[in-house]
Amino acid sequence: MNKTQIQIISNTVGVMTHQAQNTINLLDEGGTVPFIARYRKEATGSLDEVQILDIKELWTKLKDAD
Repeated sequence: MNKTQIQIISNTVGVMTHQAQNTINLLDEGGTVPFIARYRKEATGSLDEVQILDIKELWTKLKDAD
């Protein structure tokens, strides 16, 4: 994952870059969207399930494009 991808995700979803980065880290570690939304609020800055899902979908598209 690079900073450009994180910036694209951050701008598209409308979250801070650290929120996007932390969410992607949790997803890469195997966390599910509901789990992250409920139990990792401190890491994501209290993102909701819709925002986390948006990050996940965009991250998947960017990875597949590489």
